[in-house]
Amino acid sequence: MTTTKRSTFGATLRTTILLATLSGLLVAIGFLIGGASTALLFLFFAALLNLGSWFFSDKLALKMSGAKPISESEAPRLYQIVRELCTRAGLPMPQLYMIPVDQPNAFATGRNPKHSAVAVTRGIMQTLSEDELRGVLSHELAHVKHRDILIQSVAATIGAAITYLGYMLLWFGGDDNDSPIGLVASLALVLLAPIAATIIQLSISRQREFAADAGGAEICGNPESLASALLRLEEGAKALPMQVNQAAEPLYIVKPFSGKGIASLFSTHPPIEERVRRLRQMRPSLV
Repeated sequence: MTTTKRSTFGATLRTTILLATLSGLLVAIGFLIGGASTALLFLFFAALLNLGSWFFSDKLALKMSGAKPISESEAPRLYQIVRELCTRAGLPMPQLYMIPVDQPNAFATGRNPKHSAVAVTRGIMQTLSEDELRGVLSHELAHVKHRDILIQSVAATIGAAITYLGYMLLWFGGDDNDSPIGLVASLALVLLAPIAATIIQLSISRQREFAADAGGAEICGNPESLASALLRLEEGAKALPMQVNQAAEPLYIVKPFSGKGIASLFSTHPPIEERVRRLRQMRPSLV
């Protein structure tokens, strides 16, 4: 089996396991709320959500971030850089999007390399040097090449769905805390968000970020480009926290907000210091 086929099989298997986990969780919640009939209803809902996540998770991820398509006439240099990096990586040109926020950040999404998209914030275009921008874009293209983007997008979609379900249960439970539904609603509000984060943590390992860093360094030819960019992006994220759905946090190259308490335990991003250290241990390749 070739490397590409192994990567495709692995990504498909991980995504299938993730979707099956979601289905089981929703059915269990449905059974607790209303027995077998409600469990069956939730199973139907899970099937629709799974199907939608598989085919439309990239569009949902872009919509959650507020990303808008950007044309080549609007950002000719961005297109030129991505096109050059795609040639080096042996990848088709992705669709490019702009997120109208000042925090410097970026992410990639899509079903596969032929249906991929890279979104950058307005702030990253204003903050990074061209060399640093090349490093960031190379990192995102490495995610595409490694076929991480489907499971990242699906994880963001279902993580958001589980969290929203908690709020729905709280609303339907009303103020009657003595009712079974009220009890389930209260527990759901406390437990579902960490469960969603746990699922994301299990499906998107920190090693995948390290692999994308290494792959990005190889694509752009200079590990220092990405290392320097990561330090600047972390500073930008601290100075300008970005309000995004917590389930979408794993998509971004750096955390768009600072997790505190339980949230920090489920972070899918390795520490920036460790990422930079590993990058600086790599040798620049010939461009």
